[in-house]
Amino acid sequence: MVFHPPVQIVAKCGDAGKYKTGLPWWNMILRGFMSGAYIAMGGALATVCSTGVAAAGGVGAASAGFGALITGAVFPVGLIITVLTGAELFTGDAMLAPMAAFIHRITWGSVLNLWVWVYVGNLIGSIVYAYIMAYGPFSAWDAAGAGTVTAFGTRAIAIAAFKVQYVGMMGMWSAFLKAIGCNWLVNLAILLGICADDLIGKFFGIWFPIMAFVSTGFEHSIANMYFIGAGIFTDGILANKTAGAAIAGISKVGYTNLNWVGFWANNMIIVTIGNIVGGMVFVGVIYWVAFRKEIAALK
Repeated sequence: MVFHPPVQIVAKCGDAGKYKTGLPWWNMILRGFMSGAYIAMGGALATVCSTGVAAAGGVGAASAGFGALITGAVFPVGLIITVLTGAELFTGDAMLAPMAAFIHRITWGSVLNLWVWVYVGNLIGSIVYAYIMAYGPFSAWDAAGAGTVTAFGTRAIAIAAFKVQYVGMMGMWSAFLKAIGCNWLVNLAILLGICADDLIGKFFGIWFPIMAFVSTGFEHSIANMYFIGAGIFTDGILANKTAGAAIAGISKVGYTNLNWVGFWANNMIIVTIGNIVGGMVFVGVIYWVAFRKEIAALK
């Protein structure tokens, strides 16, 4: 198994970030769309596989730890596909693009340009796949066009409600810290993916840190685009909202915020900021400072 030493990994991150910022805007959106859908595929699989194992977020369930492990074990498929097929993920670019700015002196305007277009692409891809899941596996329809929500759908609603329960200063602080921890691990997965040259090495290098972040209960902005979007779409199928509010394991506070305003105000904005800090500062800045003399010697 061939792998690269740390200094070469950091240098390769800078090269990757420089390449990404040079893409045309439409290509950033297209590749972002692909990755948003791929991450959603992992989220959908995690929803299905964890149904009946533990309550949303693992709270109040006898098998909470096992449920978290199952969720984390299957979710990494999204990032594995993203890395191996060349799609663009905002949370990875939160580290790779700044590394290019640190090492190759590209402008920060280029970094922001990449972030904006990839984020838009990720959002579109995630929401499209959320709609597919909500009106596909998460629901059942009779001949009259009346819909009911499946067990997988109720799980999706519970997950989404749990993710928009962050209210007040301490709630937002909790979401922010979870987002930092998430993207710290996500970008360590990116580093390990770059470390290996072979398929198996990349697979396991990516799988372990992503499994760790999901099982731990951290918050990933792009995954949440899918999770919350799927919950909103699926909840819209319910004719009886009182029954929806009684779903086992649901966050009562979160259920009241399960709408597109809550999508942004109670999760997406603060989690996106935390993801940027986790990727850019806790991985990008630290590794650049630690290895910049060795990187300079490579030139």
